[in-house]
Amino acid sequence: MKSQDTPFEGGPMDGRVLPVMLGPTGHPPKTYRIPVPDPDGGPATMLVYRRVPRGHSRRLGLIQGWKYQYDPDDTSGGRLRWPWSKPATPPAAPPSGKPDEANG
Repeated sequence: MKSQDTPFEGGPMDGRVLPVMLGPTGHPPKTYRIPVPDPDGGPATMLVYRRVPRGHSRRLGLIQGWKYQYDPDDTSGGRLRWPWSKPATPPAAPPSGKPDEANG
């Protein structure tokens, strides 16, 4: 598989460049998670970085590369979100199936 040297911005990895494996489309993953072990033996802390465009070309506005930006408020929880998935909160109760007496 191919890899690409990708810069990291913000957070503890600021200024570092790491080789990141590219997917089948030739792009790095949208999120990059780095587990940091706890020195006291507790649960590991997860650093989350989001993929953002590095720059755009002048004439066509094409993306010229990718970089990772630190995301301290990660709310995705590491799960994939599919468009057909159920929402996290239950919807409001639907109206009753009885016809309205004033209309009918």
